[in-house]
Amino acid sequence: MSNSTVMTEPTNDASPASAASSAGLPAASTPAAQIRLLLVDDDDDFRESLGLNLLDESFAVTSFSNGADTLHFFDSGGTADVLLLDWRMPGMDGLEVLRQLRRRGIELPVIFLTALSDDIYEEAALEGGAVDFIDKSRRLSILLKRLDLIVERRRLRAEPAPAPPDTIVIGSLTMRSDTSRAYWRGVELELTLTEFNILVLMVTRAGEDVAYREIYDLVHGKDFIAGYGAEGYRANVRTFIKRIRKKFRDADPEFDLIDNYAGFGYRWIAEA
Repeated sequence: MSNSTVMTEPTNDASPASAASSAGLPAASTPAAQIRLLLVDDDDDFRESLGLNLLDESFAVTSFSNGADTLHFFDSGGTADVLLLDWRMPGMDGLEVLRQLRRRGIELPVIFLTALSDDIYEEAALEGGAVDFIDKSRRLSILLKRLDLIVERRRLRAEPAPAPPDTIVIGSLTMRSDTSRAYWRGVELELTLTEFNILVLMVTRAGEDVAYREIYDLVHGKDFIAGYGAEGYRANVRTFIKRIRKKFRDADPEFDLIDNYAGFGYRWIAEA
């Protein structure tokens, strides 16, 4: 990469084509299948380097250095397919950016790229609705694999699928597939879409053990990898189950129908 090649900051109405142009690359119309990435990081060198690498991989890249400009981009009608988000930024950190997006009803996939590797940060990111949490020191190929899997999931979701029953009732639990809402003894549980889908998987197989890997694949897509080590994905699943249990117990402190089969996964216990 030539030292004279620089990715300057796009304005709030920046488009993928303008980001490519500011990187010293020829501006071109964005193919329909091209994935639009929004890269947000206050580290100019990191943002420039990663942005150019992603442009080389045929992604359309728009970048910002702070949370306020990112929110303004969406408030002004901007869109993206995936958001790559730094955690530590001045003024508004990445987690608050994610929370603000979710409050606005913006549900695009968010991947945190950060130097913070402690489990507490990963757990907070997943609880906030991020789909992944990647250490900045990892190779570009790891990020590209994540993006490929997100794209594949999007393609599969676009394909027609048999419609589930509008209402699933099992014991004291009622689930509305048409609205992705769940009610425990008449109290709405305020589940995220991901949590709702995990719950559907377990309750429709009540009494059966559902493996960590099966739950994880439901959330992230088959062969997606997260965490550290061959079994790192289990911590990711535990975080989701912990959140689901908490929401049930907020509605009913005596709730105990999600059982853990140590070393394997979880089971929804059918009510007697």
